Parts: sequence; C-alpha cells; structure tokens
Amino acid sequence: MWKKIAIICLLMLSFSLSHPGVAAAAGFKSYVDTADGYQFLYPNGWLPVKVANGPDVVFHDLIEISENVSVVISPVPEGKTLKELGAPTEVGYKLGKAALAPSDSGRTAELVDAREKDTEGKTYYILEYLVKLPNNQQRHNIASVAVSRGKLFTFNASIPEKRWTKVKRTMENVVDSFTVY
Repeated sequence: MWKKIAIICLLMLSFSLSHPGVAAAAGFKSYVDTADGYQFLYPNGWLPVKVANGPDVVFHDLIEISENVSVVISPVPEGKTLKELGAPTEVGYKLGKAALAPSDSGRTAELVDAREKDTEGKTYYILEYLVKLPNNQQRHNIASVAVSRGKLFTFNASIPEKRWTKVKRTMENVVDSFTVY
C-alpha cells in the first residue's frame, strides 16, 4: 500500500515539475464567465466585489484591498478586430486616456510598455501603465485587451506602486491567464 502511495506522489511531483504552468497556477483560483465568454486566474485570498454601474467583475486582495483586477466590456463596431482598432501602442494610448486617466479625473497615465501576443488564434494586447493619482500616489496597471464577438474586453490589474516589485510576477501571471472565447 505504501509503495502505491509513494509511486502516485512521485508521479504527481514529476508531472508538476515537467508542466511548470500547473505548478505556477497552484496559488491561483479560476474565474469563468460563460455568459460573456472570458476567464482568468486570480490569487488565492482575493474576493469578488460588487460594483454598481462599473466593471463586469472586480476582485481585490483581502488584506491589501487597493490591489485589484477587473474586467470591462465595451462594444466595438461590427466586424472590427483588435488590430483594426490600432497597433498596441495606439490602443494603449486611447485606453489610458479613456479609462485610466480621463480628462476630468486629475489622474495621469503613462504607457510604459505595449506588446501583442497571440493565444489559441486570438490576438491580445498587453499594456503596462504608471498611473499618478491626484493625491500624488502612484499605481502600476497591466491590462490585457482583446476583441471577441463584437466586444472589447479589457482585463486590468491595478497595484500601488510601492507594492509593485513584490507582486509583479504574480500580476503578470494573472494578466497572461486572461482569455476570451
């Protein structure tokens, strides 16, 4: 009996070492919205938040409540693809002005990185921002943007700049996990 248990444990360890994505996902939970057609991973210990007239979904850290992820769904003109909306940098600047730092908000958003990635035949833009709030606090935001079924999906992770270096890799994994279908 103990031999069987030891063999099973060794097989599980071998599998997790040979598939690092599975091991990396161990500290995450999965959120799936089949009605709107998207999914992502979020850190253990984060909770959903009800937001009226805001994002489709928001999760925040139980302890550091200003650390959060959210999904915003917007319409796009019929038949438009993400690439037709613009290159990553163009979409990044537009999104920064419209969503992160509207003219009347007192915030500024600096686009520090914009890149394209393809996952399972879908194009995503990964956008990274430094956001300065009116009270001079700074935040770090990473967004994954995709178009599916006539909708623009924006998945955003927002972290206080003072915590960014500590949670950077976790947030990159979370943002990279976002997929639409």
